[in-house]
Amino acid sequence: MSDDSALPLPDYDHLPLGTLETRLHALDEPAVAALLEHERAHGDRLPVVQLLEARLGRLRDGAEPSGGLPAAEPSVGGAPAGGSRVSPATAGPAMNPPSQGDPTNPAQPR
Repeated sequence: MSDDSALPLPDYDHLPLGTLETRLHALDEPAVAALLEHERAHGDRLPVVQLLEARLGRLRDGAEPSGGLPAAEPSVGGAPAGGSRVSPATAGPAMNPPSQGDPTNPAQPR
């Protein structure tokens, strides 16, 4: 399998390892085997190969695909709708200099 668009997970090669593990739970045995074949032929990243082999072994032992992350769901969230709630009204209190003086003020040395 050399065509990335034919893989069971879109943008597979760019998924973070933690997200990949969750997404694998939604795939069946042939899909995980296809990813393993692709990984060995291209990146051959040891943690990814181990993850895929472990999931494939669990599927062969009778595990069922479950509700992992949907394939089309982005792995990294965007900015929240409505913009930022940060404003001068939500700023913290002004800082007072430490009791031993202000190191940036030569009139109050440390």
